Amino acid sequence: MNSYYKISIGVLICLSGVINFSCKKIEDVKSTRLATDETNWKTLEDARANLFSVYGLLRSATVADNGYWLMGDLRKGDFTVTTRSDMKAIVRGQLNASYPVINRMTNWRSFYAVINAASLFIERSGEIRKVEQRYTEQNHNVDIAQAKMLRAFAYFYMCRIWGDVPLLTASHDGEFIKVGRSPQQKVLAFATRELLEAAQVLPFIYGGSDPILPGPYYAGSWSTWHGSLWTRLSAYVILAHIAAWEGNYLDAADYSKFVLDNVSKQVGKGVEDLEFLSMTGLTENSDSSPFAGKRATCIVGFPFDYVNGLSTANGHIEQLTLAAPFIPKVQPEMFVSRDSILKIFTWPTDLRYSIDQNSGKYRANYFYDTDSERPIFKKIKVVNPASAEGKLTYYNSTMVFSRLEEITLLRAEALAVLGQKDQALTELNRATALRGIVFTTANTPDVIQAIFEERRRELMGEGWRWYDLVRLNRIKNSDAAFIEKNGQKLSFKQFEAAGGVYWPVSEEVITANSMITQNPYWQ
Repeated sequence: MNSYYKISIGVLICLSGVINFSCKKIEDVKSTRLATDETNWKTLEDARANLFSVYGLLRSATVADNGYWLMGDLRKGDFTVTTRSDMKAIVRGQLNASYPVINRMTNWRSFYAVINAASLFIERSGEIRKVEQRYTEQNHNVDIAQAKMLRAFAYFYMCRIWGDVPLLTASHDGEFIKVGRSPQQKVLAFATRELLEAAQVLPFIYGGSDPILPGPYYAGSWSTWHGSLWTRLSAYVILAHIAAWEGNYLDAADYSKFVLDNVSKQVGKGVEDLEFLSMTGLTENSDSSPFAGKRATCIVGFPFDYVNGLSTANGHIEQLTLAAPFIPKVQPEMFVSRDSILKIFTWPTDLRYSIDQNSGKYRANYFYDTDSERPIFKKIKVVNPASAEGKLTYYNSTMVFSRLEEITLLRAEALAVLGQKDQALTELNRATALRGIVFTTANTPDVIQAIFEERRRELMGEGWRWYDLVRLNRIKNSDAAFIEKNGQKLSFKQFEAAGGVYWPVSEEVITANSMITQNPYWQ
């Protein structure tokens, strides 16, 4: 397994940050290929390396500079920033501030590297089928489906950040074509079609007894691939989120139902089950934790497991939230204040944070030292043991986009919007069954609000807060003041109409391609 990852990382190093379709000539950037045309599309090993490079590129694009969390958890979020000016600018909504991290985050180049690599694989992997007997039709079809799924996710991810983005459906290895931004609806419609097509081919498990792809997959069993490669359930999770982002809650309910109805099919011999997590499973880096190592409980995400040498110093929320006594750092770069904690965790029976009736002390599953000025957010704390005492700390936590609790809450959201209150409460309680909370019609007058409050608690530090606020305000359609710009208070409808939901596009992109225009809110 380690050799597989080394291949992927090698390709990632060669590919990272090299695709910018707004450039005129391919000679202006490095090659998008690890090897030459003559040697790169011949063997089974070539297929594996090129497919895994797409995973590697997408992982890099999402977590570089901790962008997944800075974008998802800071805008109108629950975290307070200590000293970093660039992070404070994001909290204030100054997304066009001139800081190196923000400049890199507003450049979508790394996502188009993903899209180009996926398109190249879709177009050229068939060449291997013609000359490599080991590369079966089943294997090839599943690989193509994965590439389509990864490309679709990249487009969805970009649409959440920038709204309208250029839609490229073919690789550009000769000359990059200058194109403008396509309407978000068109881009997401393309992503949805690709996912639906891929979902019919993807297995529930790799390297096991799945009838779609029986037997070893690239010589590995399900214990090799669980938590690393995306499955049929992963495709339906992404479909559900695209539908919810578009306000199409009928489809969101159907797609999320498929996931929950088929959980039992994503269980492999010798690995932990895909299951709802106890507090120990969620916060103590147990064998079922979606954050520690390579776990089947991570339905969509990217592992950085220590066993395979994937520890990194960047690309983990712990880099921002941990401090002594967990790592050798005086204070965290961001924290949840005690006032915010008490405002968010209001249930006296909440196992994440409440007073333990046996000890009389506050529970420490999510936070450490809540009596201090800066409580430490310790829900996720997967530190490389070999680096814990050194000056440079390395982390191993998985970037989790979705786990079973998350998609269950999304289904509850969809059912509530559709007016199915009782069913929504059932799903909400399904998600909170191991959290010490029970919702009833008596204590839950506003089911939609309750669902989003639960998402706020359960998914804290998992990159969801901003996108949840956007969906909630779209559902509520409130005229109340949402944000202030230049001394003027804007409602959410005004804010969204002006394009404020989305990030500005990097000036580097606009300078390189005159057909790209800035989001109106940031002009």
